[in-house]
Order: sequence, then C-alpha cells, then structure tokens
Amino acid sequence: MRRAGPILIILIGVFALFIDFFPNLRLPDASATDGQWRLVETKLGLDLEGGLRVEYQALPKDGVSPTAESMGVIKDIIERRVNTTGVSEPVVVVQGADRVVIELPGVSNVDSVRHLVGQTGQLDFVPLGTQTATAGQELKRTQYPPLFSGDQITSASVGQDQNNRLAVNFQLKNEGPESGGQLFAKYTAAHIGEYFAITLDEKVISAPVIQGAIPNGQGQITGGGLGGFPAAEANELVTVLKFGSLPFPIAELSSEQISATLGEQFLNQSLLAGFLGIALVITFMLIYYRLPGVVAAFALIYYTLVVLAIFRLVPVTLTLAGIAGFVLSVGMAVDANILIFERMKEELRVGKSLPAAVEAGFNRAWNSILDSNVSSLITATILYAFGSSVIRGFALVLIIGVLVSMFSAIVVTRSIMRVVVRQDWARKARLFGLRDDEFVAVTSVRPSRRPVRADV
Repeated sequence: MRRAGPILIILIGVFALFIDFFPNLRLPDASATDGQWRLVETKLGLDLEGGLRVEYQALPKDGVSPTAESMGVIKDIIERRVNTTGVSEPVVVVQGADRVVIELPGVSNVDSVRHLVGQTGQLDFVPLGTQTATAGQELKRTQYPPLFSGDQITSASVGQDQNNRLAVNFQLKNEGPESGGQLFAKYTAAHIGEYFAITLDEKVISAPVIQGAIPNGQGQITGGGLGGFPAAEANELVTVLKFGSLPFPIAELSSEQISATLGEQFLNQSLLAGFLGIALVITFMLIYYRLPGVVAAFALIYYTLVVLAIFRLVPVTLTLAGIAGFVLSVGMAVDANILIFERMKEELRVGKSLPAAVEAGFNRAWNSILDSNVSSLITATILYAFGSSVIRGFALVLIIGVLVSMFSAIVVTRSIMRVVVRQDWARKARLFGLRDDEFVAVTSVRPSRRPVRADV
C-alpha cells in the first residue's frame, strides 16, 4: 500500500497537468446525444465573464392572468430548459407580478437559447385526413382541433428512425380510454393511409402518413428533410417535451449582452490577491516549519493543480463566490498540515525516531482533521441542496476543495514525508524548527534502553 501511494500521486499529478495545460483539449460530452466532444476550458460566471440578459413577460391566457404560483412554475421550467443547453449557473428570477429575468453567463449561441426559453412548448397531435402539411406550416387550433396534446407524453429521447436518421422517440400515457396512447391506437387503426400532423406552438414539425396501427403508445417524430432532425433541434425538442409546456405564453420584452459586473480589472485584482495570499501562506510554512513546510508547499501547489483540473472536467463555473470557496478550502488544507506538523514535533520532543514521529503525527491529527472537514462537507451539502444557483456554485467548489485538501494532506504530504525523513541529510533539528536539545531522535531507529549495572 505504501508503494502504491507515490505511484498514485504521480499519475494524478500528470493527469492534472495534462487537463490544466494541454491546449484545445476535447473530451466526450456525456450530455450530448450525437457523440459530440466538448472543449475542456475554465468557465467563468456572469459576474466575471458577462453574458446575455433577457426579460420576458407572462401574458394572460383565456382571459386569466398569471398568479404567483404559475410564475414560479414558469421560472422552474425555464431554468431546467436552460440547464440542458450547457449554460452553467443561470440566474432566473421573477420580478413583479408577471416578469421573468434570465441572465446567462458566457452564452455562445444567443438565438438558440432565446428560442428554447421563449417557446411555450404546446405540442399537439392533429388529425389531417387526406390533407398534407409541410414542416413549418401553421395550423391554428381553432381550425385543426388536436386529438390530444403534449401533456399525454411521459418520456422523450433522441433516437434514430429506420433509415438511421436522427428522430425523437416519445411514450404516451396508456391508461384509461381517454389517455393519449388509447386515443392514438384507435385513431391510427381506423385511418391507415391518412396524414397526422405533430405541431409545436401551432407549427408543423412532422406530418407523416399513418402506415399502421400504433397500439402501445410509442411514437416517433421525424423531420428536417432527408437528413432527419439536426442534432441541436432534436435535443431542443426533447427538452421541451420532457419539461412540459409553460402554463402561460411569454413574450420577450428586452434582451442585451451584458459585460462582466466585476470587470476584467477587478478579476485581475482578485487573482493577484489570491496569489499573494497563497504565497504568504507558503512563506509562513517555510519559515516556521522548515523542511515540513517545503513538503506542505509542494502539496499545496499539487492541490491547486488537481482542483483546477476537476473544475475544468466537471465543469464548474467560477464566480466570485466560487473563488471565495476555493480560497476557503486552501486555508483548510493548510490547517490540516499545521495540525500534523505540530503533532509530529511533539512526538520528536518525547524521543521518537523521525519515521515514527511522522506516522504518529499523522495518525493523531487524523481525527481532528476528519471532524473539521466532515463538518464543512455537511454545511456545503446543505447549501448545495437548498441554495440558489450562485450559492450552489460556492458550495460545489467548497465540496471539491475540501475533498482534495484531505487527499493532499493525508496522502500527498504523508507519502513525501515518509521518503524525506529516511534520508541522512534530513536528521537535523534546525530542519524541523526545533532546538538540538529538543531533537532527541537523531537516528531512524529509536535507541534501545540498556539495563543499569551496579558494582558489587
């Protein structure tokens, strides 16, 4: 196990360096359905990078104005829709009685996000008889009453049709005579050879010919011409179907690109302050703890590289609150080292050998380190579970930082110290901040006690 420690540290360090500094690195995107790869990069939040701000107004429907409860539903649906686009930490707030303000950091495709957010998502299944329809054609519900609506859909996903083109698969409710699945089965069985349109917000997505009865409530939407659905449109449609229709239509009142609220200069100042703070901590560790301080400084740099790599892999959106969480976790990593080194110095003063003092220092400090970090993890988890998007970002950064700091202090620092203290040049009191009379252990093996012999 001890031999595996240094190997694990080296492998993780090399991987972190690769993630942090390899240019234009791309990895498979787990959220993509079409095999796309995403660029590994450090994402900044709205306060550091800027983005898009859009204001919407909820309009009355059938003479009924939106209530506070319905505005909350609109907010939740929009936030879930935006999250599927890869926009990190969107800020969605309700203002007044009928306004919703959306702030999206680092938006790259403004039009697609607007289109996704602004859709009411009213999906209808419309019988056409022998009449045909083309994609994009408008079919008013008053003239073409639907057989049933999108609220009968229980699930949706991107798949492929029989010609290996992208399509959207969906499952209808299938319990009761008035369920979508039962209505669809009866209609398709009685109208084979006729057309049946699938419309979104009264515009035709697809108008296929009914080729046979569909008794199980499973359907498929195809569109986009010979190539099927473009990947972005298929994902967008699945998002609308999965997260349901907005209870009230919304209209865009204004939209604007906004600059970083803190500005580039403030960001540079924050980074400089963080760098100076870490440098001062390392300087203190070097002066007060000497050789163990050098090891702790290396572990702190190692910790920073690993955390940054995790931020880029997840990815985590860094806001000012997130940076504060990271700095807080750095302080906790240093606290762990201080507890360990103070315990180690106590063990040296009572006469233990260097290797034994190192092991005892880590073992006796572990309970305090564990209690402190578990308390922080519990607090951060509660913040992540119940906080707003900004608070959740802070909590996520803190959770990652605390976990990596525990690995850094207990595994990295310990493994390096085990190697260092077995070297002849390391057996000097001044390298540990001790006086010669305090530094009893000058060898790697604790001297044995000889019995006292008396002359007779």
